[in-house]
Amino acid sequence: MRIETNNRAHLQDFVRLNEMWITEHFSLEEPDRVLAANPSAIIDGGGYIFSLTHEDRVLGVCALFKESAERYQLARMAVDPDLRGSGYGRALLDHALAFAQSIGAKYIYLLSNTKLERAVALYKRSGFEAISTGQHPVYTRCDIVMERML
Repeated sequence: MRIETNNRAHLQDFVRLNEMWITEHFSLEEPDRVLAANPSAIIDGGGYIFSLTHEDRVLGVCALFKESAERYQLARMAVDPDLRGSGYGRALLDHALAFAQSIGAKYIYLLSNTKLERAVALYKRSGFEAISTGQHPVYTRCDIVMERML
């Protein structure tokens, strides 16, 4: 198992895994469709996409969207449904946080939903704290914003 950074050959797996996760719990929204049409925009905008792979198979993904040199959004974390509970989400999260720190980021935030109790618990164990709750202005599926200083 290894985690690759910005491997453009994995962009379709990034979209596939995210759409599987979203449609399992929610519905695709316009920002999802825009991102699916051009996932390389994350990289082109100074962000990062991480792919957890084993034998050339992408098992999980996540991204850091760049807002500024010091602030990134942890986003689009998804693991193959057959492999959830194997620690891959934790590995991706830990890798993204360490990477963000290595490039000088000071703050990481994320959007989630409180009904995703296991995910929210993982974020809390990793030092994230809720900074706002309630309906998000962009994503219907989001009702919590969490942040962590690095």
